[in-house]
Amino acid sequence: MTTTPTSLDGERQGLLRVIPRDGEPEPDLSTLGLKEEGLRELYRLMALVRRADLEATALQRQGELAVYPPLVGQEAAQVGSAFAMERSDWLFPSYRELGAAVVRGVDLVEYLHFYRATWHGGTYDGPAHGFGYVTVPVASQILHAVGYAMGAKLDGHPVATLAYFGDGATSEGDFHEGCNFAAVFRAPVVFFCQNNQWAISVPLAAQTVAPIWRKAEAYGFPGVRVDGNDVLAVYVAVREAAARAREEGLPTLIEAVTYRIGAHSTADDASRYRPDEEVERWKALDPVDRYQNWLSASGHADDAFYEQVEAEAREFAAHLRAGVIGSEPRPVREMFEWVFAGDLPQHLARQRDEALRFGAPSEGARDA
Repeated sequence: MTTTPTSLDGERQGLLRVIPRDGEPEPDLSTLGLKEEGLRELYRLMALVRRADLEATALQRQGELAVYPPLVGQEAAQVGSAFAMERSDWLFPSYRELGAAVVRGVDLVEYLHFYRATWHGGTYDGPAHGFGYVTVPVASQILHAVGYAMGAKLDGHPVATLAYFGDGATSEGDFHEGCNFAAVFRAPVVFFCQNNQWAISVPLAAQTVAPIWRKAEAYGFPGVRVDGNDVLAVYVAVREAAARAREEGLPTLIEAVTYRIGAHSTADDASRYRPDEEVERWKALDPVDRYQNWLSASGHADDAFYEQVEAEAREFAAHLRAGVIGSEPRPVREMFEWVFAGDLPQHLARQRDEALRFGAPSEGARDA
């Protein structure tokens, strides 16, 4: 494990890295807490995420999803962070965390109901996976993560939460309020910023002057800057931060330096604001290829393993495609459920009955 000098806005800062680059020494794997199967599992998950993400993008282009935010380039940040958390911990995503959902075992067909515009947040069981629902309002999920962590602490449950957000979210009030509250009340939270360099069309240089990880100093808890394209470095940073949160009630802000290779979403044209040479430079640092090359060179995986993973990824994507295309419309009745503990107020009951009678006659007949 190395701390390598790098540059951000002209200031040289430490960058946590494990997978060596440019002649750096090989890491001491005994410090990682990962066995051989764990090292391979990280690659397997990254490969599944990459294939599923490409499939979801294709489904949107074919009209099966309303919109989709690609995550190509951020697989290491998402897989490494989710893999490092305990199963009892909770993850709170924004709208680009399909990778973390895969690690948590969320059925992607259910997850993608949000992007199919058939269910707000997705139809998956959040508590069963310790995975919050898709959240679009920028930085609002940070408050959810802090609130859950505080509640768990008051209930005496030794769990931590992790909030995913991007560099643009650090300009929102919710980010600062969440950090300050967590610091003052010692909520067991990991603030995980995927700094992918662009908040839609706003570059990092126009977003903040101070490096993101340094913002933790103002709140009195640790800040860590990690190579977000190094899955092992992300794993180490998050594992240590989560342990600190559980054991000491001390939050941590992690800045994972990565890059969004694709557009902000399928509704965006990134070529209008990003130079091609910048994209190509980051493509050369592809996190999946980088980890595969290291696994091979270190003797942790062979061609037979990669062929097996590739076959599984193809089947995984095929299941995803078939499930999304085969999804039935959601029952109209659901619009009126889970708001009131008892009976619906009379005016809403009347609206429900009219919707079932005229908008979904088959449902009305079935419920009669």
